[in-house]
Amino acid sequence: MWRAFFLACGISSCILGAQCLAVDSFVMAGEHPPAENAPATLFGAVPAVVVDRHTEPAEWAPWTFLSTGAVVILYSLTLNRQGP
Repeated sequence: MWRAFFLACGISSCILGAQCLAVDSFVMAGEHPPAENAPATLFGAVPAVVVDRHTEPAEWAPWTFLSTGAVVILYSLTLNRQGP
């Protein structure tokens, strides 16, 4: 079970590193400001406004995620298999 857990963490880390290497910035969009004639909610309050967030990965992030993921994958492959 630990072997599968570490393998999944390593693969996820490698995918995140490759994604950070491929994109310049991430934009996490939120809700837009409500219009003047916005529909009422269950309690009559106007929905909250969430501001769009813009994030740029650091220069070291892609390579750190890729190398950490590779090391964790290699570690998971060296763990002993426990079975019947």
